Amino acid sequence: MIQNSSIEIVEVSPRDGIQNEKRPFSVDEKIELIERAVAAGARRIEVGSFVRADRVPQMAGSEEVIARLRLPSDVVTIGLVMNKKGLLRALETPIGEIGAVCIASDSFGQRNQGQTSNESVDVARDIISFAGQEGRRAQVTIGAAFGCPFEGEVDSEHVVEMARRLADAGPVEIALADTIGVAVPAQVSALIGRVREAIGALPVRVHLHNTRGTGIANAWAAIEAGTTTLDSSIGGIGGCPFAPRATGNIATEDLAYMLDRSGIESGYSLDRLIETATWLGGVMERDLPGLVSRAGGFPKPTI
Repeated sequence: MIQNSSIEIVEVSPRDGIQNEKRPFSVDEKIELIERAVAAGARRIEVGSFVRADRVPQMAGSEEVIARLRLPSDVVTIGLVMNKKGLLRALETPIGEIGAVCIASDSFGQRNQGQTSNESVDVARDIISFAGQEGRRAQVTIGAAFGCPFEGEVDSEHVVEMARRLADAGPVEIALADTIGVAVPAQVSALIGRVREAIGALPVRVHLHNTRGTGIANAWAAIEAGTTTLDSSIGGIGGCPFAPRATGNIATEDLAYMLDRSGIESGYSLDRLIETATWLGGVMERDLPGLVSRAGGFPKPTI
C-alpha cells in the first residue's frame, strides 16, 4: 500500500550516469546536463565526484563544474567522496551535500575504493562526522547492498549492521544501492523494512540499476516499503567502472512517468525529461536505455 503522495527523485546522471562512459564529457556539457535536469525539475542532483581522475576520468573537472554552476537557491548539489582527501577537496567548493560511500562486500570494496567492507564503514563514518563539524550535510550509500559482482549474495544482516553503525555518525539519510542490478521486488521490500527498523526515523533512500530489467518494479516495491527518495538517471545511463556488466540506472523519465500515472507527485516535467534525454542521446551519439523518451508519454488515467 502506498503511503506517500509525493516522491523525491535525486538526479544522478551528471555523476553516476556518465562516470562509466568512454566518450569524454567536457565541463560545458556537464554543466548543460545539470542545467537541463534542474529545468526539468531536479532539486537534488549529483554534480560530480572528488575522486582520482586517473581512475574515473569522467569526474575530472568537478571543481570547475561546481564553481561555474548558477542554480536556483532551492537546488541541493551533491558531491561524492570516497575518503578524507576527497572530502577536503569537496569542502573547498560550495557543494551543498557530501555523499559518502561504503560497500557491502570485501571484494568489491577493495576494487572500488581500496577498503574492506568494515573499513569502508569506518571511513564513511569519519567523512559524515567531519563534514558535519564543517557545517555540511552528509549522506551515505551502501553499495552492492543487494548483491556483489564478485562474491554473489550479500548477507542482509551485514547490511543492516552497516546501517546501524552509519546511523550513529549522524547522516541525513542512508541509501541502499543495487549497484549491479540484481535485486528483485521481494528482496527490496524485505531489506528496506529491516534497515528502517534498525535505524528508526532516519530516511532510507534507494539507488537502483536496471541491469536485469527489474529496476522500475524494484522502485515501486521501495515506495510500497516506505521509501520517499529514489535515485535515477536521465536516459537510464550509468554504471560502475569497477563492477563488470553494471549497466544503467533506472531512467528518470521512466520513473517520473510511473509516478505521474499513479497519482504520485515528483516535481518533474515529463516533457522536459524526454527533451533532455533526446538531447543527451545526441551528445552521446547513441540510443539511450530509457524507454519513455523513445515511446513518449501518455494521458493520465481518468479513474
